[in-house]
Amino acid sequence: MIAAMATTRQADAFPADALDGHLGGNGASIRATARALAKVESAVAVVLVEGISDQAALETAAMGRGRDLEAEGVVIVPMGGAHAIGHFLARLAPLAPGVRRAGLCDMREEVVFRRGLEATEVGSPRTRSDMERLGFYVCVKDLEDELIRALGAAEVEALFDSQGDLRSFRSFQSQPAWRGRPPEAQLWRFLRSSSRRNQRYARLLVELAVARDRLPRPLDALLTHL
Repeated sequence: MIAAMATTRQADAFPADALDGHLGGNGASIRATARALAKVESAVAVVLVEGISDQAALETAAMGRGRDLEAEGVVIVPMGGAHAIGHFLARLAPLAPGVRRAGLCDMREEVVFRRGLEATEVGSPRTRSDMERLGFYVCVKDLEDELIRALGAAEVEALFDSQGDLRSFRSFQSQPAWRGRPPEAQLWRFLRSSSRRNQRYARLLVELAVARDRLPRPLDALLTHL
């Protein structure tokens, strides 16, 4: 009965139409966010990330380090975009008073996160170090780029080969717009050209990075913070 009441309060605080508006109508994002928000009231910490692939990456990194975030009371909430940061921080405050907040964003959204943190009086970060002291970390330039740089192009291509995607990648490389471009740029665009591929490789690349002890700093630092 208590659990049912908690779920009802979450649904009232974040009604489906409000979520739809902030997540751009993406059904998978809305469902992932709703599932995460249903756990907020019992959380010790809430991590706000831009999307589902970031959530998958962080969960995979934690598991690779032998941690069970759910058992630890850590809830990762995919927001459906960085511009929702202020909305989620404001709405989470009364739902989870005293709960630690943290987050992960891309470099191009760093200013957006800073403004959201300041607007909701979480803090007034002026530098990236200020943000990290508040528990919010920045990927340069984004998570995919961090993972490609951490592993190296050869390792990523080998992973594509093991997953049966190398032929598709070679075909992509031959396209006029991408022919002759640096392999890191080609890998980045190939990963981001499909949301399904992006989400799948978020897990696979992080698993490989953990196995190689090359987890990108933003993920590593965020896990340490948690």
